[in-house]
Order: sequence, then structure tokens, then C-alpha cells
Amino acid sequence: MTAAPLPGWSPAELDHVGLAVHDLDAAVELHRSVLGLHLLSVEDVAAHGVREALLAPGPGPGTRVQLLQPLSDASPVARFLARRGEGLHHLAYRVGSLDDALARLATGDPPLQPVAPGVTRGGGGARVAFLHPRDLGGVLTELVERG
Repeated sequence: MTAAPLPGWSPAELDHVGLAVHDLDAAVELHRSVLGLHLLSVEDVAAHGVREALLAPGPGPGTRVQLLQPLSDASPVARFLARRGEGLHHLAYRVGSLDDALARLATGDPPLQPVAPGVTRGGGGARVAFLHPRDLGGVLTELVERG
């Protein structure tokens, strides 16, 4: 099946790849020592129930690696880890306007809506929304609007 892009939609840049981990400190050290990635930030994102570390190949712009450790057993990332173990959790695409992107997706065929709770604040204060894996080939997809 070949679908045309939604009118007015431009391809989004890959913002980051999210990886679920049990031990954030160990995962950061692994990515730094083995892959040579640079640690950009570490923060708790209470709205998503995670402590996250953002790493990159260098200081400039580009795709990042986001390591996610659950803050509690009730966190969606904790449930993911219990079901699937450590590994790829989601792909995140940067968009210029999250509101415009969601409005365009809602008019598609089939229409796509963000999963609950909808638009929230992610790491670094970015506005984010997630799209269900069943709608996008089995991959949890995050849309990110950076300020």
C-alpha cells in the first residue's frame, strides 16, 4: 500500500531514538565508553514517569539517543520493560508545530490521534505527543516540538 503524504505535511527530522533501560547510570556509561557518545543532560520527567539521559555523537545538532529509566513500577516504561525487556522504546520526529502536525494527522486516511494523555511536556520542556504503535507499523512514535 502506498499512501501520499498529507497535504501541507513536510517530512520531519528524526529527533531522537528512545531506549528503555533498567539502570540509567550503567546505560549512560555503556553508551559513552563503547560508542563514544557525549552526555548532554539527565533529568526526571515526572509527567512520563521516567528519568532520562540524552546523549549525542557530538555537541552539534542532530539525532540524539534518549535513555529512559522508569521512576516507578507504574510507569509506562516500567510496563514496557516488564513485557519486552531493554531496547528500542520509540522513535521521535521533530516537527515545527505540534498542533499543526496533529491537526494534519487527524485528517488523514486513516485519521491518527495521539495516545492519552495527548500533548504533554517532555524533556527539556519540549511539547510532545505519542502515536500508537498499531497505527505506525508497530513502532511507538513521538512527535516533538522544541521551543
